[in-house]
This record gives sequence, structure tokens and C-alpha cells, in this order.
Amino acid sequence: MEGEASFSHIAPPIFDGENYQLWAVRMETYLEALDLWEAVEEDYEVPPLPNNPTMAQIKIHKERRTRKSKAKATLYAAVSTTIFTRIMSLKSAKEVWDYLKEEYAGDERIRGMQVLNLIREFELQKMKESETIKEYSDKLLGIVNKVRLLGTEFTDSRIVEKILIIVPERYEASITTLENTKDLSQITLAELLNALQAQEQRRLMRRDGIIE
Repeated sequence: MEGEASFSHIAPPIFDGENYQLWAVRMETYLEALDLWEAVEEDYEVPPLPNNPTMAQIKIHKERRTRKSKAKATLYAAVSTTIFTRIMSLKSAKEVWDYLKEEYAGDERIRGMQVLNLIREFELQKMKESETIKEYSDKLLGIVNKVRLLGTEFTDSRIVEKILIIVPERYEASITTLENTKDLSQITLAELLNALQAQEQRRLMRRDGIIE
């Protein structure tokens, strides 16, 4: 309970009408951490108390009603003022969640077009001479994560293949070493990035005279 109370002081992610999929993932996790997601997902009914209820029944009844109210209040606090005016008349947390999903997630055709555009953007990415491997891979992963948030699978192996093909010649020594020691079709993204970053580090150290 102490951990939950401490977490409740962390502000929820705010949705302003942009990047709905990203916000939805973060918000669902936030609600789960506060033990409020069930009230959103199921929108359960809280039946009235029986005559002469026991203390345990009163406690459970109050907890379930409170959880529904907290879930709705948390969603209200997690949207901008403009969006709040659109959801303020909805009666339950589930109604609020379903409205936001329908309004901002887009239908399947729109999501499909977004995925195609993102994949095209991924394929067109070139590595600049001034970029580090981390900067370039972060840019690729930013696009890939948007694809994944839209519900489309995108494997790390495609990122590995992209990097192996696109990196400048200055990384050729690392790639040759990997080819001689590993099956490149099985190499993980982390292994590839570590190897290329290690070469970058050595090159910088030679440039600065730290090593010969």
C-alpha cells in the first residue's frame, strides 16, 4: 500500500490529442499500477448493499465504488482542457476510455496507411557522416516503435539488416570481425550496436591520442 501511495504522487501522462497509441500504453500501465485498470476495462457494476450488511460487505462495496470514481477522476486528470470538455459528460471511466480510443486511434484503414508511411520513412533513413551509431539507431527505433504501437510486428532483425547495409565504410572492420565470428543472420541488435559503438570509441581515442 505504501508503494501504491507513493506512486499516486506521480502525475499521469497527459493526452493532448497527439500520439494516442503511445499515451494509451503509458496510461494503461499507470492505471494498473494504481489498481484502477479493472474499473476501466470491465466497468463492473456495484450492486446495492443488502439489508443489514456486514462490515466486510460495506468495506468491499465502498472500495469498488471508490475504485470506479478514482479511475474516472484519473482519466479526467490525464487529458488536456480541450479534450476534457469532450468527455466531461461521460458517466464512467470505460466510456471515457472507449471514446478516446474511437476518436483518436483511427480506424484500421487509417492505421494501415500510417504503418505504410512509417515503414517507408524507415527504409529511406540514411546515416549521416556526422551521426554516431547511437544517434542513427535511436532514430530508427523511434520509427519502429511507432509501427509497433500501431499493432504491426516489426522485428529487430529488420533493424539489424538495415544497419548492416547502410553504415558507412568506416565501420567495415567491425562488420568483417562479426562476419568471421558470428552468424550475422542470428546476431542481436544489442550485439551489433555494441560492436559498432566499441569501434567508434576506439577511433575517438586514437584521434585524441589516448591510444595508438
